[in-house]
Parts: sequence; C-alpha cells; structure tokens
Amino acid sequence: MFGNYLIGLREGLEASLIVCILIAYLVKTQRKDKLPPVWLGVGLAVALSLGFGAALQFGSQELTFEAQEALGGSLSVIAVGLVTWMVFWMRRTARHLKAELHGKLDAAIAMGTTALVITAFLAVGREGLETSLFIWTAVQATNDGVRPLVGATLGLLTAVVLGWLFYRGALRINLAKFFTWTGAMLVVVAAGVLAYGFHDLQEAGWLTGLGSRAFDISEQIPVDSWYGTLLKGVFNFQPDPTWLQVTVWALYLVPTMFLFLAPGRVAAPSAAAVPKEPTSDDPQAALPASSRPADTDGVGHDRVRNGARGAGTRTVGEEG
Repeated sequence: MFGNYLIGLREGLEASLIVCILIAYLVKTQRKDKLPPVWLGVGLAVALSLGFGAALQFGSQELTFEAQEALGGSLSVIAVGLVTWMVFWMRRTARHLKAELHGKLDAAIAMGTTALVITAFLAVGREGLETSLFIWTAVQATNDGVRPLVGATLGLLTAVVLGWLFYRGALRINLAKFFTWTGAMLVVVAAGVLAYGFHDLQEAGWLTGLGSRAFDISEQIPVDSWYGTLLKGVFNFQPDPTWLQVTVWALYLVPTMFLFLAPGRVAAPSAAAVPKEPTSDDPQAALPASSRPADTDGVGHDRVRNGARGAGTRTVGEEG
C-alpha cells in the first residue's frame, strides 16, 4: 500500500503542479478566457488514464495464464523504464519547470484553442498513463486488487490537496529536494517491480531458470505474515527469488541509485536560458511583454538611475 501511495503522490503531485502552474499563469496574465481549453485537456487526460487502466485490467482476464504472465512481465519492464526516466527528468527540470511550462503555454496560446487543449492533455496525460501502468503492474505483482488501489487513491488525493495549497500559496517546500528523495524511494520500488516482472517472464516460459532459487527464507519471513505482507507491498520482496531476479534487481538498483544520487547531476539553468519570473512588487510584471509601456525596458531604468545620481542620490555601489 505504501509503495502505491508513493506512486500516486509522486505522479499526482507532478500533474497537480503542472495544472497549478498553467492555471496561475493564465490568471496572472489576465487570460482567464483560456482556462476552459486547459481544463478540457486535463479532463481528457484523466479519462484516457482511467480507460487505459481498465483496458489493462479487464483485457488481461481473457488471456491464458502464460499470456497473462508474459503481458504482466513485459509491462512491468516498460513501467520501470518509464518511471526511471521520469525520476531523472523531474530531478533535472524541477528547478525551472515553471519557466518551461510558461514558454509552452505562450506558444500554444499563439496557435489557438486546440493547441491549448493538446498542451494540457500531453502535460497531464503522460503522468496519468505512467501511473495507471505502474499501479496495474503492482496489483499483478502483489495479487491484491484492493490495497494497491487504496494506496494509489490516497496518494492522488494527497497530491490534489497539496496542489491546491501550492496554488493558494499556503505551502512552500523545496521541490528539488522533494523530488530527489521521493525519486530515490521510487528507484527502490521500481527495482522490486522489475525483478518480479522477470519472474513473470520466467513463468510465461520466455526466460529460463525458474527452478534455480538464489535462497529460500520462507520459514523466517512467511509470505502471509504481517511483515512479509509489508515487505511484499513496499518492495515487492519475495522470500524465494530466482538467481535471475536477484541479478536483475542488483544490476538495476545499484547503478541507477548511484547515478541518481551522484552530486552535481542537477545543474541550475543559466540566467539566459530561463526567463525571469515576474515579481509581486512590479504591477507591470504580470502583463505580457508586448503590452508593457516602452519606458520599462533596461534603457529606461538606466535613465532613471542616472537621473537619481545627478540629483544627489547615492547608488548601492557608492554607499559607505
């Protein structure tokens, strides 16, 4: 349940932040008439994610056991790949996500209503599809269709509340650190999902070595015990894994965690690459550049400062 709560929180918060940034930017720039297309795109993305999850769940029930295991194993590998890409991408872009989305939104507004719908749809739809796929693989791995869904739902609800608080300005956290630590935990969860996915492929007959066990501690950690259930739900722990599972788990977890936590991998964008965000003390900052008065450019400010110096006002560099 915790692992799926983390998935729902992480993916849901990312989607919530994207929606909040888009909505806040349109409101700040006095373009509220563009809000309906954005909400339409968000709604379509949510509907697609729910439909994708339902298709995976009900479509797989019509397959044979071997086909189900092959499908589950293949999708587990794909889900781990998507989640791994997502945690690295978010850690790299968390610091300038707002500026990146603002640029895409301005371009979409210039292109028309359809472009706005597509922009919001793609921004949220990617998170929704990844969430549906990862939760479905977790349900298959734990053979429990209730607790993973409850955990994911609670995570998504928490993300919605946090997104609303972000929008209202009542909550401020270091997003770079938040996505770093949750990303590290997701790497551990993904390692378990990947190992179980390879186990499914072994049961489907696609890979060999199903009977070659690395160890068996079923007596020490029974699968039906509370702590066995906890380890299974959080880390997809298996007390009697095959050698292939252990090898895949280690080969994924160790280098991925090292690269993810390696210092210096997150570089702050240069001032030239990221547009300067408007400040609340500048009443002109919320307006588009094309509608600002001509005397608010850099040259105008220089003239004002030079005039002040001529009147006897000292600049910061002259103080003392």
